[in-house]
Amino acid sequence: MRALIDSYLAYLQLERALSPTTCSSYRYDLRLFEAFLKRRRVGSLAQVEPLHVREFLHALRRTRSPSTVARKLAAVRGLCKYLEAQEQMPHNPTAFIETPRLWQRLPQTLSIQEVERLLGAVPTDRLGVRDRAILELLYGTGLRVSELVSLELTSCNFEAGFLRCVGKGNKERIVPLGRAAVEALTAYLRLERPRLVARRQAEPSLFVNRRGMRLTRQRVWQLLRRYAKAGLINKAIGPHTLRHSFATHLLEGGADLRTVQELLGHSNISTTQRYTHVDRARLKAIHARYHPRP
Repeated sequence: MRALIDSYLAYLQLERALSPTTCSSYRYDLRLFEAFLKRRRVGSLAQVEPLHVREFLHALRRTRSPSTVARKLAAVRGLCKYLEAQEQMPHNPTAFIETPRLWQRLPQTLSIQEVERLLGAVPTDRLGVRDRAILELLYGTGLRVSELVSLELTSCNFEAGFLRCVGKGNKERIVPLGRAAVEALTAYLRLERPRLVARRQAEPSLFVNRRGMRLTRQRVWQLLRRYAKAGLINKAIGPHTLRHSFATHLLEGGADLRTVQELLGHSNISTTQRYTHVDRARLKAIHARYHPRP
């Protein structure tokens, strides 16, 4: 059972080129499924029936949210389709199992005033110079945090005003750099990064920690929450909040959906369309506030 799961994960990584984060999530989900089958005394994946999958989902619903259950079903479904194609499974036991219906949640965003407060909470010296560059880049480009921490010195072209990043599915895209992001990055590269990499001058990473090593996603989360608290922002925010805000503010400013899709690196425009709901919600709130007969 474990060998077949590992074979599927290798296929996702090498042939489908899924990101390490996605592969790690699938690995965790399929390990849970494997443990469940062993408790049910199912000896091999070829013996899995629809009833086993339904029981697995039912057990998950007791403690997991619908979105989490849906993701785990997607992992199991992908495994079964792969094994059926490889003739390692006589039939796909997930073929007639429906994905749980999910409420479409509006993404958490910051107002322009809240973004200014967030940036204003960052110190102007030492590591604050680095942190300002991180926040300006996240908000100014809409990068995912995984894309941000994987940037290298050669990723930025300040003269052309663009940076090159590698997103989900190992897809490369070019993102324009705004004036504020360029100024913050230039200050960081001139004033702070040389000090941080004094003992590791060969380090290629754009953003580094106190030891001159590549910054982690977890550290970026911690920085954002600290500055949100200092800026009196009463929202649970993370790096993706700035990505959501980037897209929402572009649409509010008149950008077309296709352009925002390209900037965000979405392969499907339906993923980008949820930001139109945020704009509609804003319009509805304005109507209710100012119209004499809301």
